Amino acid sequence: MTAGVLFDAPGPRTRARHRVYTVLASVVLLVVAALVVWRLAEAGQFAYDLWEPFVTPVYMKALLVDGLLKTLQMAFTAVTLAVVFGVLFGVGKLSDRGWVRWPCTIVVEFFRAVPVLLLMIFIFFSYGIGDGFGSYWSVVIALTLYNGAVLAEVFRAGIEAVPHGQSEAAYALGMRKTQVMTSILLPQGVKIMLPAIISQCVVALKDTSLGYYILAPGLTAVGKQIYGEFQNQLQTAIVVSALYIACNLVLTAVATWVQHRLVGERRQLEVGGLGLPAQTGEAGGAGHGHP
Repeated sequence: MTAGVLFDAPGPRTRARHRVYTVLASVVLLVVAALVVWRLAEAGQFAYDLWEPFVTPVYMKALLVDGLLKTLQMAFTAVTLAVVFGVLFGVGKLSDRGWVRWPCTIVVEFFRAVPVLLLMIFIFFSYGIGDGFGSYWSVVIALTLYNGAVLAEVFRAGIEAVPHGQSEAAYALGMRKTQVMTSILLPQGVKIMLPAIISQCVVALKDTSLGYYILAPGLTAVGKQIYGEFQNQLQTAIVVSALYIACNLVLTAVATWVQHRLVGERRQLEVGGLGLPAQTGEAGGAGHGHP
């Protein structure tokens, strides 16, 4: 049954009421935005000297090359490793062998519970500082462990969401459990997991900003250097936030396109505005013959 059948279409009065609510909400938001802009202008936050670094090629190059590229590099490395971590430990939690299942469960639950910032600090001061592997890899490892633990639960839930008949049919054909997992359950489960995986990629990209606390490279590190020189903390925060938002929008758009390609989503044709799927083929022809 389609969502259109389950949902009562609003009538004329309800649609008019919704339009009134939309106009009122838009007016309130515009008033709030105007008050914020007026307050910033009154405080002198639009002075050219405060925004000058972001129209200066040297500083913009530092933001985009030293900041944005390093941030994307850290996020891409962490997400790639987190997916591998998530698959291994998510499948491990589904193992029939207790000596595999319980260690995987303990590792996943532990790293899901530890705040990612504390994890970065612990790794940096234990293995990254001095002759260690540095702040860059401290951020990558912390993001890998945290997001990998979250993705492990995502993979486990996605695999268990596949109808049991799929695995039963595979076993009836004589396939081994490893073949069932890799050829039947994981490919179908990934389609279910994709929205959660996309969300976790966005989380990993945003959490790279926490590397600021352990002197890791990235947008926040370059932003600190800029506002330390020009004392324009608000302006720097706005520009850095805009870069993060732009990256996340691009990432979400690409991931959504991949999801549509893999899942093959198609919008159903609606008949008479009731949300009913259009009849095609023989079924449609039979419907004309029997009123």
